[in-house]
Amino acid sequence: MSEASEPTNQPPTEQPEVDGQTGPSKSELKKRAKAAEKEKKAAEKAAKQQELAAQQAAAEADYAAEFYGTLPLHQSQSRPRQPRVDIASLPSRDGETVLLRARIHNSRAQGSKMVFLNLRQRTESVQALMIVAPEKVSKQMVKWAAGLATESIVLVEGVVKKSPEIIKSATVGTVEVEVSKLFLISGVDARLPFTVEDADRTEAEIEASGDQFNRVLLDTRLNNRVIDLRSQTNQAIFKIQAAVGDLFRQFLHSNGFIEIHSPKLQGAATESGASVFKVSYFKGGAFLAQSPQLAKQMAIAADFERVYEIGPVFRAEDSNTLRHLTEFMGLDLEMTIEEHYHEVMEMLDGLFLSIFHGLRDKYQKEIDVVNKQFPAEEFKWREGPEGTLKLSFKEAVDLLVEDGVAREELDDINTENEKRLGRIVRAKYETDYYIIDKFPMELRPFYTMPDPTDPTLSNSYDFFMRGEEILSGAQRIHDPKLLEQQMRGKGIEPESMRGYLDGFRLGCSPHGGGGIGLERVLMLFLKLNNIRRASLFPRDPKRLEP
Repeated sequence: MSEASEPTNQPPTEQPEVDGQTGPSKSELKKRAKAAEKEKKAAEKAAKQQELAAQQAAAEADYAAEFYGTLPLHQSQSRPRQPRVDIASLPSRDGETVLLRARIHNSRAQGSKMVFLNLRQRTESVQALMIVAPEKVSKQMVKWAAGLATESIVLVEGVVKKSPEIIKSATVGTVEVEVSKLFLISGVDARLPFTVEDADRTEAEIEASGDQFNRVLLDTRLNNRVIDLRSQTNQAIFKIQAAVGDLFRQFLHSNGFIEIHSPKLQGAATESGASVFKVSYFKGGAFLAQSPQLAKQMAIAADFERVYEIGPVFRAEDSNTLRHLTEFMGLDLEMTIEEHYHEVMEMLDGLFLSIFHGLRDKYQKEIDVVNKQFPAEEFKWREGPEGTLKLSFKEAVDLLVEDGVAREELDDINTENEKRLGRIVRAKYETDYYIIDKFPMELRPFYTMPDPTDPTLSNSYDFFMRGEEILSGAQRIHDPKLLEQQMRGKGIEPESMRGYLDGFRLGCSPHGGGGIGLERVLMLFLKLNNIRRASLFPRDPKRLEP
């Protein structure tokens, strides 16, 4: 047997035939296919990782990084003297690049490439727009801007452009600002108790929304007064309040008055001990002034002739009403009399008319802003030749009696009947402003001059707006003997006010004046319905903060 034909001990290997040739098995082919798929996925994953790395690198190299961000703490490090603009001036700056500081009233992102910002300065607001643009505004910049908290203070640079249609959500609606730079000056660290947008909403808007909008109650507003005062309504209210003080000063300066500043710490009560705040004063006690009344009269005795003051007045009355405060701003004046105390009354009347005209002529825009939230009939006064309506106390009582009030209830006209009289006068005489003269002597302070023919009456008057008293005034007693007599009649020991009396013992001209509550005038002119809305930080028997 030849060597080639010798049998072997190993079993033969099967080689399948493919087209007459041998090849890999099916299982081998599957293995190779899986390996190839795995390599493909690994390559795709590597490519994605490279892409993400490239994007991350691009993000780290944000081309707009220098155009936005949080500014360092403002410590007056530099003064580049870059001019800033007010929002109110923007309509006249079409096409200009401007720089302005404002609060973010609200914001709205539109995808990842656009954000709308409503910017606010006091009572004015404008829409700003930030859009992604190569080498100018990046996506990161838009995202950062959209994340800024409402009420943040920002520094904005951008181009003023006419808006294609009126923007109703802004007071300046004819233009918008296309933002190119945006920096945070001061952020918001605390949670807002309510938004300024909520604070500005009218009751009608809230009710029409089905109470979807938040109703901000007065106590909540007063407890968070700083945020509340940012509202357009409050910005307008206190601009008008400042105007009342300014108009008061202008009129009196033009009529020869001198402004004085009287002490608010006094050694004795000026009117009645029950309504003064007593404070410790070294080893003794003192009182917070109820009014500058005594100081005004002493200034007249010192031959100042005509004086006025704007200053705080303190009343320790536990009156939790809509029209009383324990501290308010008094607008007071005093002047000498040549012939008759009506000279003083007429001066005061001219003063009020000057204030009313000034507010209507110069501050109608602010009045309209307030009226939007607090709708009211326009305040009316008589402007014809007949002049301001003047009633005697008796005539006022007769009008109330004719309207059904029992005469025996009208020894004094209480608050309810004051308001009733206001409605009667408005209906009969078409005026919200009028004067009542000749009050009963028993209703007036000790220093009020009695009527020369009827000692039960006095030479005194009150002024009214919308049926509420806003000024009380009179001719004062300038004779020391009569003054002492009246003091004792009111239970005041003359010796306790020796300094005051001594001024009259040295000779004093006949004189008179009046005191006005600034907040009450503001409340009634605008019909705010609660005096706390007319006080920056109101003080009443239950509130000493903020």
